[in-house]
Parts: sequence; C-alpha cells; structure tokens
Amino acid sequence: MRRGIAATALVASLALAATACGGSDSGDSADGPVTITWWDTSNATNEAPTYQALVKEFEAANKDIKVKYVNVQFDQAQNKFDTAAGSKGAPDVLRSEVGWTPAFAKKGFFLPLDGTEALAEQDKFKSNLIEQAKYEGKTYGVPFVTDTLALVYNKELFEKAGITAAPKTWDELKTAAATIKDKTGVDGYWGSTQAYYAQSFLFGEGTDTVDADAKKITVNSAEAKKAYGTWLGLFDGKGLHKADTTADAYAHIQDAFVNGKVAAIIQGPWEITNFYKGTAFKDKANLGIATVPAGSTGKAGAPTGGHNLSVYAGSDEAHQKAALKFVNFMTSAKSQATIALKNSTLPTRDDAYTDQVKADPGIAGYQTVLSAAQPRPALPEYSSLWGPLDTELPKIAGGKESLDKGLSSAETAIAKLVPDFSK
Repeated sequence: MRRGIAATALVASLALAATACGGSDSGDSADGPVTITWWDTSNATNEAPTYQALVKEFEAANKDIKVKYVNVQFDQAQNKFDTAAGSKGAPDVLRSEVGWTPAFAKKGFFLPLDGTEALAEQDKFKSNLIEQAKYEGKTYGVPFVTDTLALVYNKELFEKAGITAAPKTWDELKTAAATIKDKTGVDGYWGSTQAYYAQSFLFGEGTDTVDADAKKITVNSAEAKKAYGTWLGLFDGKGLHKADTTADAYAHIQDAFVNGKVAAIIQGPWEITNFYKGTAFKDKANLGIATVPAGSTGKAGAPTGGHNLSVYAGSDEAHQKAALKFVNFMTSAKSQATIALKNSTLPTRDDAYTDQVKADPGIAGYQTVLSAAQPRPALPEYSSLWGPLDTELPKIAGGKESLDKGLSSAETAIAKLVPDFSK
C-alpha cells in the first residue's frame, strides 16, 4: 500500500474506450497480433519505466501479442476500472491493489485464475499472498509486488543511546524513546494518525476493525479500545513526538526520519528509495528494519499491502489467453527480480530474492518481517473500513474528542458500509 506518493495523471483527452480491449480500436486484425491493454497503477516517474521495459521484452519474445501500456493514477484507478468494467470497456489486465481484488471479483469483473497459465507456478508464491488474492475459494489475482509495515529506525541514534536491539513491544518502544531523548536530544518515535498505520496495534491485541467470519464489527470492542489506547499513548511522553493532524503529516514524519530528526517510525518498503535520499541514510547500513512491536498478546502483526495482476472477465477468449501469458511473464521470478532491483519493491515469490536483490539492505530487511504480515480477509468492503477511522483517529490524537466517542462514531460509520454485520 503506497502512501503519500503521487503518480502522473492520465492525459485529459484519453477516453476510456480508447484504452479498452476487444473493440475496433484494439489494433487486432485477422492475421496480425492480438493487442491487449494493461492499466498499470504504479508511480509514473519512479516505477513505470521498469514496467515499460518489461513490456517491450515480453513483446519481443511473443510476436503474436502487443501490449498497450497505460499508466493510470493510483488514486483514480479503482473508480475508473469500476466504470469501465461496468460498461464492458475495461483493460485486459489491471494492476489491482490487494484490497480491490475481492470487490471486483464479487462484481464478476475479474477472471478466476486457478488452473490457468497465469498461476502455473502458484506454489512459488508466498502462501499468505495467494490467500488474499482469493474470493469465495477462487483466486482472482497473481501477487505482483507486496509490502507490509515495519519499525524502521536509525541505528546510529539507537547506538548513541546505548540501545542494542529494536524494541519488541510498544512498552519497550516507549522506554527506548525516552532514553534516546535523554542521550541524544532527538525524539525516539513519531507515530501516524492514519488508520492503516494503526492496524498493527489492533493485531497486537488479537483483533481487527471487523471479524469477517463472524460478520461482526469489532472496532469498538474491549480489545480494540485497548489497542487504540496504546496507540494514543505513543503521542505523549518523553521522546514521543506529538500527533501531527495536518494534511502534510505523512511528509513531515518522513522528512524528520530520513534527516535524523526522529529515531524511529512505522513505515512500509515503498519508501526505501526515499530513505536513502535522506542525510541520515547516506550509509544504507544505518537503516534498521524490525518487526512492528507486539501488543499484550505477545504477538506482532502488520497489514499486508501490495498489488496483484488481474485479468478482465469481459475480454474475449483470444484476449484472455494473451493476458494470461502476459501475467505469467510479469510475475515470473526473473521479472520480479528485475522489478525489485530497479524499483526497490518486494517480490512476492521466494525464488525472486536472489543474492543481488538481497544485497539491498532495505529489501533484505523487509523480507525478514514479511512473516508478521497478516493477509486481509476476503471481504470486498474491508479496505473502505479505514475511511471512518481516518476521520476519527486524528480527532482523537489531536484531543478534539475522546477515544470512546471517536470509536463509537467509527463503529456507526462502519455499520453503514457492512450493514449485515452485527455490533
């Protein structure tokens, strides 16, 4: 899941029909190659060039297939695809955020991939990533890139404070933050008020915003209140930076960390390349990466993000066949290793973690914390549940409303998103 990263918007005059498959404008002819369309939702500046180069490599090896590459702004892609698929005009392949996959599968927009060429090497992928590409027992996406949250820290500042190991619990993090402040004058930890970043506190108490299996809203349960109470407590105390509830909070936290003004934050691997641009991490080895601290259950957990490649169910057979071959190529070990080396993203299959890939300390570090990543439930509405919390948590952290009132309001709003769930 990428935060705070903007992509180049689609040219305003680009009509959805022009990027769709199967029509008279698709470039197909009776004797010519099949032309499929791929909507890539990656960062247009930092990541897209790698994907465009792989498209050319695929076309060179498959003369009977052409790929029309379209970079779609990530924060607009979900709605654009929803509109296009509803009118039978969607691209043949979509780089789908993992949270979108069950929602589009439920609507019948994605093709089940079990037993197809796209999933020919299913056993090579991390099982938890395959699991979250499923909906009602069928697989609707091939894991393309993955991510999760980790405690990232400045080793030099920790060492100056005499701390030799990353904190394993939130209480240990609090203690470490105070020590770092005393020894270095720098804040030890700066937390986020975004709901996605608060998920680890819920997992640490053995709960979530909802219990999808029991069809119950749990965001206001005793366990959740304890989790958010711990989260709230990390904004107040020695070495703990106060909550930033401004629109630019993400950038402020990131800037402080990469320039050595705060010793630790919770962050994802999509910022690896930006970590290295900061003054604190000119020496890449100074970047510490550890599993997020555990809650009172003794277990640590972080949300699993990332993207799948999914195939449009509305494409005709020829386009689907070509799309399946393309997805197989793009998610191969070789392609994933190339993507990791160029974009500093995490592969979704173990055989893509080559020695060269693991030579990047950021990638190697995040690989070690993937075991704590928890797959999202196959609930189409799941990702939307963070919306109400993104409204309430900044109010709570900023002292504008109580924890009880904020969670109660979030519970009410979530109930409207999953009306068949009990409280």
